[in-house]
Amino acid sequence: MKCISVYTADFEAFSDIFEQVLATKLADNEEVEIDGIVVSEAGEVPDNYIERMRAKLECVVMKHKESNATILQHGNVFEIILPQADAVTV
Repeated sequence: MKCISVYTADFEAFSDIFEQVLATKLADNEEVEIDGIVVSEAGEVPDNYIERMRAKLECVVMKHKESNATILQHGNVFEIILPQADAVTV
């Protein structure tokens, strides 16, 4: 699964740029700034990563059905987790 990190604690700011983040093609470990927010292609995460993060009290887990993305919010970062097949076409 592909992981894209968005470095903000502001849900509204994250929500405002979410679609743009999905549309941005990032190379491995590439970092860009979108509307003043740093976005980074964070590589691959193991299949059990979402379940491990779901068990943490400080982590919020959301699902975006249209893109089949799982969004994790913890600390000052949002992580967008995309299944590999979707990561190629998004």
